[in-house]
Amino acid sequence: MKPEPTLGLHTIRVERTDGNSWAQRSFSCLSGGAVKTRRWKRRSIQVENAIDIASNPTADRNLKSQALEFISQLPSQPESQRICLSLFVREPRCSEVVRHTALDVLDNVVGSGRLDTSTLTFLRENLMTYARSTYCNAQGAVDSPNLQNKLAQTFTFLFVTLYPSEWLSFFADILALTASSAASTKDHAAGVVFFLRVLIQIHDEIADVFLSRSPDERKKGNELKDLIRERDAKTIAASWQEILLQWKGKDSKIIELCLATIGRWVSWIEIALVITETLRDQLLELIISSSPDANGPVAVRETALITLTEILRKKMSPDYKLELIEFLKIRDVVAHLVSSPALADLRATSQYDTDLAESVGQLVNHSLSDIVKALEGAEDQSPMMMQAVSQLKGFLPLVLRFFSDEYDEICSTVIPCLSDLLTLFRKKGASNAMVHEQSISMLAPILDAIILKMRYDETSSWGNEDAQTDEAEFQDLRKRLHVLQQTIAAVDQSLYQDKLSAVVITTFENFQRDAPRVDWRDLDLAMHEMFLFGEQGLKNGGLYSKSKPTTPAAERLIGMMFKLVETDVASSLHPAVQLQYMEICVRYYHFFDANPQFISATLERFIQIVHHDHVKVRTRSWYLFHRFVKHVRQHLGDIAQTVIQALSDLLPIKAEIPDEVSDNSDMSSNEDQQSPSARFDSQLYLYEAIGCICSARGVLVENQVVYIRTVIGPLFSDFEVHLGPAKNGDELAVMQVHHLIMALGTLARGFSDWTPASTSPAATPPANAVSEEFSRCSEAILLALESISVSTEVIRHAARFAFSRLVGVLGSRILPQLPRWIEGLLSRTSSKDEMALFMRLLDQVVYGFKTEIYDILNTLLTPLLQRVFTGIAEPATGTDDEIQLAELKREYLSFLLVILNNSLEAVLVSE
Repeated sequence: MKPEPTLGLHTIRVERTDGNSWAQRSFSCLSGGAVKTRRWKRRSIQVENAIDIASNPTADRNLKSQALEFISQLPSQPESQRICLSLFVREPRCSEVVRHTALDVLDNVVGSGRLDTSTLTFLRENLMTYARSTYCNAQGAVDSPNLQNKLAQTFTFLFVTLYPSEWLSFFADILALTASSAASTKDHAAGVVFFLRVLIQIHDEIADVFLSRSPDERKKGNELKDLIRERDAKTIAASWQEILLQWKGKDSKIIELCLATIGRWVSWIEIALVITETLRDQLLELIISSSPDANGPVAVRETALITLTEILRKKMSPDYKLELIEFLKIRDVVAHLVSSPALADLRATSQYDTDLAESVGQLVNHSLSDIVKALEGAEDQSPMMMQAVSQLKGFLPLVLRFFSDEYDEICSTVIPCLSDLLTLFRKKGASNAMVHEQSISMLAPILDAIILKMRYDETSSWGNEDAQTDEAEFQDLRKRLHVLQQTIAAVDQSLYQDKLSAVVITTFENFQRDAPRVDWRDLDLAMHEMFLFGEQGLKNGGLYSKSKPTTPAAERLIGMMFKLVETDVASSLHPAVQLQYMEICVRYYHFFDANPQFISATLERFIQIVHHDHVKVRTRSWYLFHRFVKHVRQHLGDIAQTVIQALSDLLPIKAEIPDEVSDNSDMSSNEDQQSPSARFDSQLYLYEAIGCICSARGVLVENQVVYIRTVIGPLFSDFEVHLGPAKNGDELAVMQVHHLIMALGTLARGFSDWTPASTSPAATPPANAVSEEFSRCSEAILLALESISVSTEVIRHAARFAFSRLVGVLGSRILPQLPRWIEGLLSRTSSKDEMALFMRLLDQVVYGFKTEIYDILNTLLTPLLQRVFTGIAEPATGTDDEIQLAELKREYLSFLLVILNNSLEAVLVSE
């Protein structure tokens, strides 16, 4: 077996036969009694071996750790820069990882500022000699791109240190590498590439705005930029033109690199040096004349577009920016690209060049944003205003072309500039005649494009599990489009209302005439816009005031609602349309208060939808059904029994043990909707809805009792079946009992909005017969608490939930049961958090029954406080315990304050 490479260090003991001895070699001994030449060679070998070991994935761990430690100490060692320099430039060449690490050490040493001028000059001369031999005279093989970038970074560190006063010819020396000895043109490919890499590294070091820098670093960078502008900017800009001219059609990689360099540097050097007619023509030629038949031209065109965009982003005054847009012929370039086969003929095919479309869209976005900025600062009828308006007219069709693109990513590129334009119309439309004139002519096509973009595209598949990401992205886009619509509404409310009303009414009428031929996407669009229209129609808090529409927008919305219910849009079988129907009915429930004749038919459609097979529709529709019933409950007396019977098949509870996957917080929203806990949470909304229906105005008390018994009877039977197994620790039975308790509590919450301390005349306590039925529910829950000996936390959680809801239907009937509730909810295994939550509930009970609770409170206070003191006395074992302990103490003090504030302080001193 071949031994591992060693560091070649002088050690006291070297045993080649013992593998452990290799890891014992010391890295700190850098001196010896040998002659200087041998010592120098030995040090080089030491460094090279250390790098080889550190980069070897199979090296001994201890040896590798020592090697890394040794390398990390190199920058602080004397003459390490000379050793690393020799490792980089020597022939035959070391491995690439050794050479890369050697340059990294040089960067650290040079960047530290510890080297004197003579040493820096020595490094400069040797590295320039190497660069000339490698990149200009082609005496050796050219380094890999990775190593070229690293060497360019090393030159950049030398530049930062020496350029101000010691190396004034830096750019001239590097630029000289681009020409062969026999020519003055930039004809040496390796030298040109290296020159451009150095320029990119210099920009990144001193001018990249995305890097965080200290004040001193920013100051140093600004000084270097000033020196470059003064000394070499003109020469560098001229070299770009020469390189583009020399290598056009010969080497696309060089053209790309040159364009990328221009795109970086243009932000901080004089624009006149960069954007000459020559360079502009070269740039535009690369954009519009490249044929997309090979990777090279396509990549060059993309890079040229990015460079043109970076040029346009350069900060300057608005009037100069308008001149720049004209000079660069941006509109002509975009119009040419839009009509090119890549963006026109292939637009509806799989070969559509989406990358090109995004790049052009970004160029259009920046152009229009700059035009809008000019309009913001221009005086009415001024030359700058005239020029900006002219350019605006030319660019708007191009903006709408990309905004209406089928691909949302492309559409999103121009949303910022449209937002800027609409904001301008909102702010200056009233005060500036020219801006107002443009808003009148432009708002309508913009709004048409926004409405059309709100529509699902033809390839979309609603509810498909494989399209969840696309659906989320589309809904996010709709939110952004909605913001644009809101801005248009703020500029021209009548236009907004006319357009949206026309879309909604026309679609509903088409559905009424020939429902099968109406695409579900059109129905969804109309209903989505109708839902959003509520921001106009509900501005005054409702649709009606004294039986009349509150505003003209509310009147339009009422007309839409009549169309919605009369055309029976909910008969569409598509789930997206059915859910939108429910959402709209819930949002505009005021319409049904004023037109109760439509409630019965609407509820019939609701009941059909809540039985839908699709999990997303089912879980959402149960919630929406509850919301709708809660709003219109006063009109449900005549149909309460019918509705309850129609829902009876959805009420049986079947608990499931949640597995680790479904409880994972990182799961998708669709998986979350299908989880057992999510389905049960949605099912609870049905129980609350039934509670609302049972207590509807017009339902006789005896009927209320019958309806309640109809619902709770199966729950009690289920209790009897599962209570025994739950006592024996059956996990599924425990979960079933938990669900049953939650259902009883939710039913109570739906039945009554009354609270013991309520003074509202609209909220009244239930009838005694009803309270008696819910008292049976309370007994069943207490039985579960008392029967399950361990009284698991999940059961206590459900019981605590039910207790807070039962107070509203039992009233003072719950007071005699308080000791049993405390006994069950504050068991020996209750956590501090549970105690704190129950103390909070007791605060409400004491406040609500302050005139009736004294005797019971006097009885239960001592055992209650004993439980609390036991919890407070337990030592905290971690941060969570400390937080829970503090919360329990806070709730205990709050409980005492409630007693004192309600004149019950006598219970604190009674015997």
